[in-house]
Amino acid sequence: MSEMAEAIRQLIQEKGCSEDSVRQTIERALKAAYKKTFGTDENAIVKFNDDMSDVSIYARKTVLDGVYDPVKEIELEEAKELAGDVEEGDEIDILLDPKVDFERSAVSTGKQTAHQGLNESVKTSLMNEYKDKVGEIIIGYYQRERNGNIYVDLGNAGRIEGILPVKYQSKLEFYEKNDRIKALIVDIKPTSSGIQLILSRTDPKLVSSILEKEVPEIADGTIEITKIVRDAGYRTKIAVYTKKEEIDPVGACVGLKGVRIQNVIRELLNEKIDVLKWDPDPTVFIKNALSPAQVQRVLILDADKRQALAIVDDTQFSLAIGKQGQNVRLANKLCDWNIDVKTVEQAAEMDLSNIATVQTAQNLFSDEAAYDEITTIAELPNVDANVAAVLKENGIEQIEDFVEAYDNGTINFEGISKEDLDAVNALINENVEFVDEEESDQSEEKTEKAHSDEAEEYFCPECGAKITLDMTQCPNCGVEFEFEEDGE
Repeated sequence: MSEMAEAIRQLIQEKGCSEDSVRQTIERALKAAYKKTFGTDENAIVKFNDDMSDVSIYARKTVLDGVYDPVKEIELEEAKELAGDVEEGDEIDILLDPKVDFERSAVSTGKQTAHQGLNESVKTSLMNEYKDKVGEIIIGYYQRERNGNIYVDLGNAGRIEGILPVKYQSKLEFYEKNDRIKALIVDIKPTSSGIQLILSRTDPKLVSSILEKEVPEIADGTIEITKIVRDAGYRTKIAVYTKKEEIDPVGACVGLKGVRIQNVIRELLNEKIDVLKWDPDPTVFIKNALSPAQVQRVLILDADKRQALAIVDDTQFSLAIGKQGQNVRLANKLCDWNIDVKTVEQAAEMDLSNIATVQTAQNLFSDEAAYDEITTIAELPNVDANVAAVLKENGIEQIEDFVEAYDNGTINFEGISKEDLDAVNALINENVEFVDEEESDQSEEKTEKAHSDEAEEYFCPECGAKITLDMTQCPNCGVEFEFEEDGE
């Protein structure tokens, strides 16, 4: 293989250029040198061997008897000496030797053009390769820091440079030389030698991409992430939803004993994550969004302005607000509502009578208003969704099963503390009424009998006065009668 072919092969391998782009670059370089020497490249012809082992440049000239432009024309006699049998008006290609026929400055111009052409070819190739990768995760290693920006080594012989700007860095994350960095590609920019990938560790899409790799149900579309909001480094809230009633979306994301969500937390360097269920009812969704706080009640103050009031116990107030208002602020963003949190005592001082009356009326006439019996842990209002999911994964989904295991002290799962269990038990005591089945059956029988007696009335056949089954004569007209049991 010739030096030319070897050089082309190295360019293709090291720079990632295609054979066509290398061919075009060499052709442009030779024509640039030709133009520098002769003032034009209109008649410059570049030819390659089939195996790219050699390249030549020719000057295409017209045969004339009397030359006016020696760059583009050649005398008939001279042409016959070079090409033999030619006639006036023919065109012949005259082989040039760049080392002899080109000016020295022209050779430098050709080299510069080749260099620029190769760089542009490399950038074009890389841009085409990575233009569809915006929004994807990439892994690199900490290289250096400058003006707060972190430069990430992404390999590829330096042709691709990663940069993690200050505004896209998590405030609680710190890196040292060669530390692994997993980030989201948010933009691509060309540089002098290749391309630069703008990376982010704060984008909510980073969380969804990591979660999608951990939860197959999200990857196949069974579970949908409706929205993610973040205070990067501190807390993330994720709302999930599924159309399949048999699937618990929160439990699937949390995983058995919290394994799946713990993997995501680890990738985010221990950032807190709240996974909660999306609900079309804003009052329910707002309750869920304020997790881990337990909300007693949510009132819609102004539906048009999307203003709501969340009422909590005194013990839950600071948890609902969060440190420096973080929890309620993220809940606002997640629900797209302006949520005001008040304690029961604070709410009592407010005039909420009109609001309560309107909401009660709406609930009475709403098809979705229901007095459904609560049977599972997940149905308890304001229950910690993560705790409910872990209990379900360990076989405790029904409230009755939980009560029995709680009373026996047999609940001992990793990831659930005694405080978590006490909180669930307290919710059950507040929201669930256990009725003895025998007493319930007797009560139903009495009610049915009373309704039956009230429904059937009797009247005197003579005067039409109202009578009862224990009478033998009408109190109004005195006629005697006797009741007989219908054979049917």
